[in-house]
Amino acid sequence: MKIELTSPTLFSISMYVYLCAFLFYLFSLVNRKRYVGLTATSVVSTGLFIHTLGLIFRWAETYRAGYGYVPLSNMYESLTFFSWTIILIYLLLEFRFKQRIIGTFATAFAFMAIGASSILPGSTAEIKPLLPALQSNWLAIHVITCFFGYAAFAASFGISILFLVQHRREGLGGPMSWLPSTNMLDEINYRSIVIGFPMLTVGIITGAAWAHYAWGSYWSWDPKETWSLITWFIYAAFLHARISRDWRGRKMAFLSLIGFLAVLFTYFGVSYLLAGLHTYASPS
Repeated sequence: MKIELTSPTLFSISMYVYLCAFLFYLFSLVNRKRYVGLTATSVVSTGLFIHTLGLIFRWAETYRAGYGYVPLSNMYESLTFFSWTIILIYLLLEFRFKQRIIGTFATAFAFMAIGASSILPGSTAEIKPLLPALQSNWLAIHVITCFFGYAAFAASFGISILFLVQHRREGLGGPMSWLPSTNMLDEINYRSIVIGFPMLTVGIITGAAWAHYAWGSYWSWDPKETWSLITWFIYAAFLHARISRDWRGRKMAFLSLIGFLAVLFTYFGVSYLLAGLHTYASPS
């Protein structure tokens, strides 16, 4: 049976590769052999390569359909791109800090994001012409920067959970040997947000420029704009507390968790629960 190589096919393959990588990362927690961790990294890197091909295919398919746009315009495309950015940010963190346990969260998030792209209401792989408001070069700049920020915050979310588990274990009689130290996790958490916050800031600024181009106003207090700003303030508070007051530990982990919940509501909650100018992200 001949399988046609299309972007949905490549996305599906990468999704299952991420699932395999997730299992390898879990196995590496039990079997601490170096080759198991290296295998997990190799598998997730392969998934990222296939995923990248899928994004390129999707872009080419929009041109073949006669529309020719960067594939970031709807829930399906944004979820597949979000998954891709999560893995890329994770691999950068793994290269820098050599802590593969974070890969269990990254691969799980990436797997679920691609899976959600096929089951969420209104999320479809069908290529449609762009709405007038989306026919702008600001689309790619705004969405790419926002999602790199979201991906860094997703990594921070997973790291914060690991921190809280390790912190609680330390208080009960001794740290878990298979987890990094709380000091290491706290530092990685901070570095993740240092990556994500400037990206979100640029995303909000370019979003304002795009809004002026599309609707004639830089800011209209649309629900998506409002919740993006709320999210920005949460992470700004995180960095302010860390830099000016040297806050560390549990307070910062909880603030990171709250921030990512705000990210999820900005992305999904606004799209499905609140009406606004960003109707292109809604299920309708």
